[in-house]
Amino acid sequence: MNIAEFQRNMKDAYLEKDAKRGVMGTYAWLVEEVGELSRALRKGDDVALSEEFADVLAWLVSLANLCGIDVEQAMTKYRDGCPRCRQVPCTCSEKP
Repeated sequence: MNIAEFQRNMKDAYLEKDAKRGVMGTYAWLVEEVGELSRALRKGDDVALSEEFADVLAWLVSLANLCGIDVEQAMTKYRDGCPRCRQVPCTCSEKP
């Protein structure tokens, strides 16, 4: 499954529930899942990591659906490498 298909599947499955929850409620779920990913990273639990990465991606795409963002199109920002220095690998300094 590619990103566009995944986004479409998430929309078909969850858009109605996500719309009732709203953007900020859906964002809160995304943040909670990022916290769960953080805990899995600290524990080094590969099974949990896989599940939490999937959950973070699912909630991110659900939020994008609510905001009318096509994730596959948005990804083109990184098509040519780093959007700031345009290099692969990135040669930007670590300073913001």
